[in-house]
Amino acid sequence: MKIGLLSDTHSFLDPKVFDYFRDCDEIWHAGDIGDRSVTDALDKFKPLRAVFGNIDDKSLQALYPEDLHFTCEGFIIWMTHIGGAPPNYNPRVKKLLKQQPPDIFICGHSHILRVKRDPAFNNMLYLNPGAAGNHGFHAIKTLMRFELVKKEIKNMEVIELGKRGALL
Repeated sequence: MKIGLLSDTHSFLDPKVFDYFRDCDEIWHAGDIGDRSVTDALDKFKPLRAVFGNIDDKSLQALYPEDLHFTCEGFIIWMTHIGGAPPNYNPRVKKLLKQQPPDIFICGHSHILRVKRDPAFNNMLYLNPGAAGNHGFHAIKTLMRFELVKKEIKNMEVIELGKRGALL
């Protein structure tokens, strides 16, 4: 299963996303979508899994959950928008991680790209793809691409889309 992962589009969908995610089987959006046109375009392109973020209005909250738990290629995955980062998860997330840590935990919100194992939670893989939109303090728009194959993670890539809009 080839996955395209992005977050924090804030109503802007860079057209390059379609080139980079062309060979992906699914696209996962970790919140702060901004405008439904973003998820509509992604969903028309590839199957989409998404969560809402703190900037998303009631219409997006009605379409997407705050927390998405699912399995893919033998991995237990939890995606939410506001999660913190190892070892400083936000209190809500930390409590839930202690109850049942996933194999892969995905969040956005910080606009900081980070890939890290967390030995405190069974060596869980923490993924934050950074921000793919033009709003925020990040300098470079980023997203990720990887493969999940029978409980193995392969070909993890960080993709830079260029400077965010305000820096062009």
